[in-house]
Amino acid sequence: MQAKLFELAPSSSSENILSKDGSAFYFPDMFDQKNSEQLFNRLATSLDWKSDELMMFGKKIITQRKVAWIGDPDCSYTYSGVKKDPQAWTPELLIIKNKAQALSQWQFNSCLLNLYHSGDEGMGWHSDDEKELDCAAPIVSISLGEVRKFAFRHRHDKTVHSLMLENGSALVMHAPAQTYWHHSLLKTKRAAGARINLTFRVIKNKRHLP
Repeated sequence: MQAKLFELAPSSSSENILSKDGSAFYFPDMFDQKNSEQLFNRLATSLDWKSDELMMFGKKIITQRKVAWIGDPDCSYTYSGVKKDPQAWTPELLIIKNKAQALSQWQFNSCLLNLYHSGDEGMGWHSDDEKELDCAAPIVSISLGEVRKFAFRHRHDKTVHSLMLENGSALVMHAPAQTYWHHSLLKTKRAAGARINLTFRVIKNKRHLP
């Protein structure tokens, strides 16, 4: 697929969502609706999606939510005690990655994708602070598909900030947000459609732009 098939929508300016201890900026128009739908459909059919496996209280939990770990050849990733080896970048993912890099001014070497089939599937409170990740690098989260509610909760004083993540939007989270804030994709009965989320990351010891 040629990159020129997708004309990228201009990203508007944004204000910091977080009140302290880091920053997060929301851009609702990363991709227009037509391109967002095309990207969603191609990602849904071109990747090797698998149920996520988590270790909780010494037991392996298999989720309904599907995941795909993408990255450079040496970008293995361990999450909740389970090691993930990367799939190769696809043309669609490279288009999105280039846009995420231009928006954040960082170069990413990996991406975690989550496929939520409905509002019954979500993600509990957590931070993207695994030991393999470069804690100084931002994380860019791209949303395709169903609109979903996303929330931040401060680790210490429990302050909460929330927003709706729209189809084709981007959320850029800068350090030290992962140190001080948990975040969650909240479950809801109102969201019937599927959603794909992409979070672009930097694995340690790889070259990136300051």
